[in-house]
Amino acid sequence: MGGDFGPEVAIPGLALSLDRHPELRFQLFGIEDACRPVLDKYPKLKDASVFHHCEVAVRMDDKPSKALRRGRWRSSMWRSIDAVKNGDADVCVSAGNTGALMAMARFCLRTMANIERPAIAAIWPTVRGESIVLDVGATVGADTQQLIDFSMMGAAMARALFEIEKPTVGLLNIGVEEIKGQEEVKEAGRILKMSSLPGMNYFGFVEGDDLGRGTVDVVVTEGFSGNIALKAAEGTARQIGEYLRAAMTRTWLARLGYILAKSAFDRLREKMDPGKVNGGVFLGLNGVIIKSHGGTDADGFAAAVDVAHDMARNDLMSKIENDLKIYHARVSDTEMQAQEQQG
Repeated sequence: MGGDFGPEVAIPGLALSLDRHPELRFQLFGIEDACRPVLDKYPKLKDASVFHHCEVAVRMDDKPSKALRRGRWRSSMWRSIDAVKNGDADVCVSAGNTGALMAMARFCLRTMANIERPAIAAIWPTVRGESIVLDVGATVGADTQQLIDFSMMGAAMARALFEIEKPTVGLLNIGVEEIKGQEEVKEAGRILKMSSLPGMNYFGFVEGDDLGRGTVDVVVTEGFSGNIALKAAEGTARQIGEYLRAAMTRTWLARLGYILAKSAFDRLREKMDPGKVNGGVFLGLNGVIIKSHGGTDADGFAAAVDVAHDMARNDLMSKIENDLKIYHARVSDTEMQAQEQQG
C-alpha cells in the first residue's frame, strides 16, 4: 500500500520479480478493494501469493508515533513485518513511510543481540559496479562500537548480495591519515585493523570521492553524514541530467542528437543516482526488511524484491550473527588476557 503509487506499482513489480525467480512465494498485505483489481491482472502472481486484507494502511506523511498508535497489529505494514517475526516470511519489502517502517520494525522485531542501533544500508552505484554504504539515515551519530557493528553488518550484506568472500570495508572520514577525524572513527579504525575479522578485509579510511570510485565494497559512516551524502549524490545526478538536457536542446542539431541518445542519457542519469538503485536494507534487527524507494516504478520495485530474494537465499541473518559471535568472542579473549596480565 506504500509509496507514491501503492499496488499499481508494487503488484506489477512483484510479477516482474516472479518471472526472474519462479521459486518466490508472496504474502501480500493490503486493503482488498485497492489490491484485488490489480492482482487479478496477474494470474501467475495470484497463484504464487496469499492475500491478507488489512483494515489500515500507513500513510506516507504519518509520523512514526502516529503510525504505531494507529497501525499496530492491524496495518498492512505491521502485519508484513509480523510475518517475518513469526517465520511466515523470510523478508519484508515495503515502499512505504521510511520512519514508520523503521519504528514498527524495531518495535516488532527488536535489535539483534549485542546490536544497540540498526542501520539502513544503500546499494551505491560506482565506476566499478556497486558498493554498499551504511548508515544512510537510521542512526544519527554513532559511537565506536556502533561503527564496528555497522562494519560487520555491511560486510555480511556484501557477502550475501555480491557473493564476495572477504569484502573490503572502509570508514568514511575527512582524510585517509590515521590522525584525522573524530575520535570515535579513529578508534573504530584501530580496533577493526587489530581484530582481523575473517568476514572482511578492513581497508582503512576513505573520503567522500571514494564513494563514486568504488574504492571499497562497503563504506561505513553514521546516519547524519550518510544521509547527506545520499541526498547530495541524488541531487548531483539530477543536476547533471538537467545540464545535459539544456545542452542538447540549444540547437536543432543538438535536439536531434538528444532524441537519438535519450535512452542512453536516461540510463546514465539512473546509474549515477543512488536513489534509483532500489532496495535499502534495514540491518541489525531480528529479521530482514527491505525499503523500496517510494517514487519507484514497477521495475524499481522488482529490483527491491530481487535484493530481498538474494538476502534470503544467501542467509544474511546467519552471516551477521556468525560475524558478531566471532568478534565478541575475540573481545572476551582479549579482555581475559588483559586481566591475567594485570593479575
